[in-house]
Amino acid sequence: MASITTMLLRPTFKPSSSDMVSLTLRRSLPPTAIHFRTSRKSTTHKLFSLSVSASLQALIFDCDGVILESEHCTAKPITMSIEFYDELQNRIGGGKPKMRWDMTIYFVLIRKFVMHFDWKTDRYKEIIKSGTVKPRPGVLRLMDEAKSAGRKLAVCSAATKSSVVLCLESFIGIDRFQNLDCFLAGDDVKEKKPDPSIYITASKKLGVVERDCLVVEDSVIGLQAATKAGMQCVVTYTTSTANQDFKEAIATYPDLSDIRLTDLNSLLQNVATTR
Repeated sequence: MASITTMLLRPTFKPSSSDMVSLTLRRSLPPTAIHFRTSRKSTTHKLFSLSVSASLQALIFDCDGVILESEHCTAKPITMSIEFYDELQNRIGGGKPKMRWDMTIYFVLIRKFVMHFDWKTDRYKEIIKSGTVKPRPGVLRLMDEAKSAGRKLAVCSAATKSSVVLCLESFIGIDRFQNLDCFLAGDDVKEKKPDPSIYITASKKLGVVERDCLVVEDSVIGLQAATKAGMQCVVTYTTSTANQDFKEAIATYPDLSDIRLTDLNSLLQNVATTR
């Protein structure tokens, strides 16, 4: 529903020609967005503008870092330090593309890293199967709330499809996985996050316009992918992404334990997206 702002004029007021020029110029200006940030713990960014209202019709989750905190699990077996891996997350989506990017800089490690490609995926699967990694708080409840409310539910990950399938079957369960309305992995698109391809594709598969989709991400590259696709995004940051710049997110949370679907729906309805 379009948000309409009206101006009430007193019957005795007769606008002058300069008033009319000022009013015309004001209406021609683009809507502005004002961000208010409080603390790193939990932040809501309020946006004000004239716009078309959004209604939450689809909830889209990233996988690694959102459904489970696994980034450090994949970093430890490789020769990258955790600090370097955290910095790399700001630039490249997907585990193997991170390694390829690293090669272009540290070419002396190419031979060693090539040997790690398939091994990395196998090692990741071993960690998932071990039971040492648990789902992040609130994720499964939010998924169930979305399905119960008749909302579309999707998972979009930059990781290898076989790894994501194992992850989802292990952490959200086979029933939830099979009931997803859309599931996309890095294999399904040509470009990785922060390119928006994966979210644009998800919107088409879900049959939901971008403004009615809400993405849950954990990193700035995921946030960038969502916003470039024309979607709003909330961030549930991890220990390795907590210091990233999330000013484009409509809210940031340490986890989703206290967040309900009604909270996310209210957020999206209150956000004005300019087209």
